[in-house]
Amino acid sequence: MLTFVNQFGDPTIFNNQDHLLSYSFSAQTQLIFIMDGSQKTGIKIGKKLLNKYLIVFVVFTVLLTFFDDHSLIHRWQTYRRIVRMEKELKYYQDEIDTNRQKRNELQSSNENLEKFAREHYFMKKENEDIFIIKE
Repeated sequence: MLTFVNQFGDPTIFNNQDHLLSYSFSAQTQLIFIMDGSQKTGIKIGKKLLNKYLIVFVVFTVLLTFFDDHSLIHRWQTYRRIVRMEKELKYYQDEIDTNRQKRNELQSSNENLEKFAREHYFMKKENEDIFIIKE
């Protein structure tokens, strides 16, 4: 229920908004509305929840988060896979650099090649004996 007070102080009571909209006001009329205790000021929670923009936003967020091919969950899994693969790439690049250095050392002189063959393949000269001691 709304109470309208015109510029002369005469009160008019409106029971609903339709009655208020059908009432004609003159150009000189100042509108002063007084709300009684039965109406609450501000927006009710129910109206907030039924706001069409909020509903669309919630539905869109749920779709993007869980059901889309490019969902946030899928993006997170893909990001984790990329991080893991970048670590593997760095490891293998380091291994390639290490092996390249070893190859260059072996190709640089015959002494290094002989040392490598003795240590890794247990090769020996004709008049030598090899004893393998495991700790």
